[in-house]
Amino acid sequence: MRSVRLAIAILVLVVAGTTAVAAPSPAAATSAPVAGPAVATQAASFDPPTATARFGASIAFEQRFRATAQPARVEILLEFPGALGPHVVEVPSPVPVGGALTLRHVLNLGEGHILPNTMVGARWRVTARDGSIELGPRVAVLYADTRFTWRTRTGDRVHVHWYGGSDAFGARALDIGERAVAETGTLLGVAESDPIDFFIYAEQAAFYDALGPGTRENVGGQANAEIRTLFALIGPDSINDPWVGIVIPHELTHLVFDTAVANPYHFPPRWLNEGLAVYLSAGYAAADRREVTDAVRRNALTPLDGLGGQFPTTRDEFFLAYAESVSAVDFLVATYGRDALITLIRSYAAGTTDDEAFLAALGVDVAAFDAAWRSSVGAGAPAVYGPQPAPAGPVPPGWDVPVIVGDVASPRPGTSPGDGPTSPPDSVAGDALPLIPLIGTAAAVAAVLGFVGWRARQRRLHS
Repeated sequence: MRSVRLAIAILVLVVAGTTAVAAPSPAAATSAPVAGPAVATQAASFDPPTATARFGASIAFEQRFRATAQPARVEILLEFPGALGPHVVEVPSPVPVGGALTLRHVLNLGEGHILPNTMVGARWRVTARDGSIELGPRVAVLYADTRFTWRTRTGDRVHVHWYGGSDAFGARALDIGERAVAETGTLLGVAESDPIDFFIYAEQAAFYDALGPGTRENVGGQANAEIRTLFALIGPDSINDPWVGIVIPHELTHLVFDTAVANPYHFPPRWLNEGLAVYLSAGYAAADRREVTDAVRRNALTPLDGLGGQFPTTRDEFFLAYAESVSAVDFLVATYGRDALITLIRSYAAGTTDDEAFLAALGVDVAAFDAAWRSSVGAGAPAVYGPQPAPAGPVPPGWDVPVIVGDVASPRPGTSPGDGPTSPPDSVAGDALPLIPLIGTAAAVAAVLGFVGWRARQRRLHS
């Protein structure tokens, strides 16, 4: 099973909003209207915009704008899938020549990576010197991996693209993907209407070039919900290997999971997402059980709240994180039932917090669930690391002297009513305040009077 896990890579997941994209095609620009800022679009001043993408190199946007004077400001509004709004870049304004100027901006992909199959949109915004604003038409370009001649098979929900292997290769990949999306969608009660693109690379170097320089060396697949795209490394001779029937459903489960929980406020913990993907694609296998048992023996089990974000980067801790995740999901189903798991996952679509979601679905918060799961695998309470509350320090001398209010002794801060004497010391008579506060007050008054006198002397010297 460990070799299967290494092949799957336990995968990197990039999760955000849901955006449908077109199937791969030449990187040609298309224009379409789109809602923009609260500025009137005056397309009469703009010629049709263009955009050109070169894989691994750049995406260039160009716009001819008719003007007789140089604008005060020129900006390009870049649109990326999953972003909350456009990324605004100010572009140096050229000087008009012959009553027109050409606006140009280039995204240098040597300075930042973009995944293939990403649709990048843009429109230009020109501010004149009198403050008026003109907003140009939108242009969009598909950034595609043009190094290969892709073949495509299309199903009801999944579009498979590959360049190595036979027709049977593509047919098997499509069949596995279609069944995985249908079964997971039925389980979670979501209907996938927008297509999911599935790109299969035959060589490791080409695969890592597509995913970018930050990709871990043991990654064999990646699902990106922002562009609804799955990337996988499967050689033509490996399509019938058992692990292929695991890696494809695993990754596609992530995309359906994202549809089920999509909201702009809060995403579920990573361990729940990955645990579900492993549970549905491979189950709680013997290798994962051994990982958890060994971690319990070593007192090395990570609390679930430590697996809410990115998993550890070291190899052993990385695999243990996945083993713990599927173990927790298996415990959840065995204890509360599969319906409770579905209710928990779907509740996140309302933007609930983790504790709100767990209390509504299971009747316990995350900490209580974590404690119950740890108990089920024989683990005790986790060791607590990091900053701890400082112990209470000693009470400064004199702070245990009570303040007399009327006939009632009120203890000083840091003492209880039963601490210290119940009657004033000899230095306090009747309702008088303790001597120390009086001395402090007198000193403060003297300081103020001294400052006032000094200021008066300064005024006389400079008058």
